[in-house]
Amino acid sequence: MQRLSLVVDAGAAGKRVDRWLATRVPGLSRARLQALIGDGHVRVDGAARKPSHRVATGERIEVEIPPLPPEELEPEPIALSVVHEDEHVLVLDKPAGLVVHPGAGHARGTLAAAVLAHAPGTAGVGGPRRPGVVHRLDKDTSGLLVMAKTALAYESLTAQLTARTVRRVYLAIVHGRLARAEGVIDKPIGRDARDRTRMAVLGPGRGRRAVTHFRVLERFAEFTLLEARLQTGRTHQIRVHLADLGHPIAGDATYGGRRRRDLPVPLEGLALHATALAFVHPATQQRVEFASPLPPRIQRLLSHLGHAL
Repeated sequence: MQRLSLVVDAGAAGKRVDRWLATRVPGLSRARLQALIGDGHVRVDGAARKPSHRVATGERIEVEIPPLPPEELEPEPIALSVVHEDEHVLVLDKPAGLVVHPGAGHARGTLAAAVLAHAPGTAGVGGPRRPGVVHRLDKDTSGLLVMAKTALAYESLTAQLTARTVRRVYLAIVHGRLARAEGVIDKPIGRDARDRTRMAVLGPGRGRRAVTHFRVLERFAEFTLLEARLQTGRTHQIRVHLADLGHPIAGDATYGGRRRRDLPVPLEGLALHATALAFVHPATQQRVEFASPLPPRIQRLLSHLGHAL
């Protein structure tokens, strides 16, 4: 990891931080700099800023430059929980703690690398670092995920996701007793201006539209079990929407605030599980549906809450 510490001179005041850095850090394109800023690797006087931030005289700009990953992903023989597999698609039940594809801080040990070892034909399907990946789950979220094994499947599944015809249903345990039996959260989501590694609900005209449907399944003394269905698929969408509602997901260290550790039993990852997945099969054109029960790590928490009533 290369680290730089730069101070803005008087002649540069008012320039965009990404453009100013492009003149001060040789060898880095503006696109790469914008990506570094978006991933939280650039801080202005200790705080994350947008690429459009206008620098001021005397501001200290700290830059972290991670090494570039190799062009091609190396296959890794990691065990997979296969729910369904055929010539075109691979449906997996991802455990919590496994990253879907390489990113900042996660160069190896990813689901994509495991799929490449399991099905070498996925090489070249989609991006070179994300073979077969058409959608993802957060590292600490478990559950169902579909991977494309062929170009036909990749094109079909990405088109279905864009058209919002893929059904994705989650089970979640959240802090607090959610009063409404069901509802729709329709609030735009974008990067948090104070911390570019987080997402946040933004005001009108900002961010991208995000819609989450929810339905309460059971209420406990201090927690609620609910079902959440994605209409859109933004980064951290369910986590951000429920936290904004005042009911962060149990185990969420990023959006849970002070209550993130307030759990009656230890929990690995988030109390968030992708329990149902349905899409039109790219080859047969028949709608297929898959289900995954809650994993033991969440069942233990749920069992404890039930006994505590």
